Amino acid sequence: MSELSLPDDARPEYDDARPEHPDDALPEYAERVLEVAESIPSARVMTYGDVAEWLGEGGPRQVGRVMALYGGAVPWWRVVRADGVLLPGHELRALDHYRAEGTPLKEASRAAEGHLPRLDMRRARWDGGERAEGHT
Repeated sequence: MSELSLPDDARPEYDDARPEHPDDALPEYAERVLEVAESIPSARVMTYGDVAEWLGEGGPRQVGRVMALYGGAVPWWRVVRADGVLLPGHELRALDHYRAEGTPLKEASRAAEGHLPRLDMRRARWDGGERAEGHT
């Protein structure tokens, strides 16, 4: 189940998305997803599918679920939709991060709903490059 399919009152806030109790251990898959999210360099992004492919496990929906539940402790704005659309409900916070980091954006046309830019996926997408060597 993706975060988008959850009722509004059941969606966790990304900044506050942590296990209820500090002693609660994260599922191993969630730890691996969050490690990948932390490894994405500033001003770069990976899609949910890229993260799943990198791990060789799960898929975009599973990665999205992990990010929705536990992503507040990592740079969640760097794990994105493949179409470059900003995360619904978190667009302005994500946009602040993208602008501060210099993440490549495509400005929205005046006809676009909300006039929000999209990520320039061709320039912003990261393939795991140099930092990937230490990944297990």
